[in-house]
Amino acid sequence: MDSSPALLALLALIALLLLAVLALVWRGTRAAPMIATDPKLDQLAGQLQSLAAAQASAQAAIDQRLDARLNQLSDRVHERLALSATEAGQSLGELKERLAVIDAAQKNIAELSTRMVSLQDILSNKQARGAFGEVQLADIVRTVMAPVNYEFQAQIGDGKRVDCLLKLPNPPGAIGIDSKFPLESYRAIRDADGDAALVQARREFSTAIRLHVKAIAEKYIVPGETADSALMFVPSEAVYAEIHANFPNLVEEAGRVRVWIVSPTTLMATLTTMRAVLKDVRMREQAHVIQAKVGELAKDLDRLDTRVGKLQQHFDQAVEDVRQIRISTDKAMKKADDIESVGLEAPEAVTVAVSVPNPAPEAKG
Repeated sequence: MDSSPALLALLALIALLLLAVLALVWRGTRAAPMIATDPKLDQLAGQLQSLAAAQASAQAAIDQRLDARLNQLSDRVHERLALSATEAGQSLGELKERLAVIDAAQKNIAELSTRMVSLQDILSNKQARGAFGEVQLADIVRTVMAPVNYEFQAQIGDGKRVDCLLKLPNPPGAIGIDSKFPLESYRAIRDADGDAALVQARREFSTAIRLHVKAIAEKYIVPGETADSALMFVPSEAVYAEIHANFPNLVEEAGRVRVWIVSPTTLMATLTTMRAVLKDVRMREQAHVIQAKVGELAKDLDRLDTRVGKLQQHFDQAVEDVRQIRISTDKAMKKADDIESVGLEAPEAVTVAVSVPNPAPEAKG
């Protein structure tokens, strides 16, 4: 491809030469048709043939180079296409995996939205909402308290039933828990459009909370049967936060009538504290039993000390007996050595000892 300008120049030169030859031939034919061919023309024709052969050879070389370059380019194109196909296949595989994840997420979102709609239906119905609050309250109480310390739907006073009754010792006594909450008024606050609607919704919410607190104080605080306080369980942290953030006067009014407003989190903390108090009460109730057991343990320790002393005496006596036995054993071993040394003396020494007796002292006793 780099020899294209030279090739074009060569072809142009050859074309000019051919035109010149043709012009000369045409003129010669017209001027002297019967004259023999000029040697210069023959020489020129030979040069033209040589140039044509060289041009053909150059054209063949150029064609060969072009074919080689085209083959290389074709190979590179094929490799690039194959690599692109592989990368495209991988990308499609990853895309399919991501689409599968997206489909699963969409299914989860659809299921969650269905559940949210069901929850909204539950909370929009007063009876269903009350059952929802009771279930949540029951789960929290069962998680923290022992079965002997609570009762659901317990009857107090003149036939009234409380959602949950915490059985605590005196003081403070049993404490009732109500699990209902005014959700409609809270929703009106959240959905209020404009300042006037917001003020009206807040007024209705305050009235609903105040009436509910009054009803709890009248129903679930029974002198002589329950404690002088009760709990209003709000199974929604949002409602609880709304009350404490924007209606502190309601919290104060509830405190004056001994009704404490609790959420799931604060109820959990309250019940945990009550469980610790109950454990301490049980410990104090069992203090005399513990003292008796400690006295019995002290007697057992005294008895054990006496028996250990006796065992020490027996052990000391055994040590003394072993020492006496050791002394006797040493004496016996010494006598055995003496006997063995006497038995190993030479015969001559024995004869001399017999022939020359020494006067022995008189035996005593």
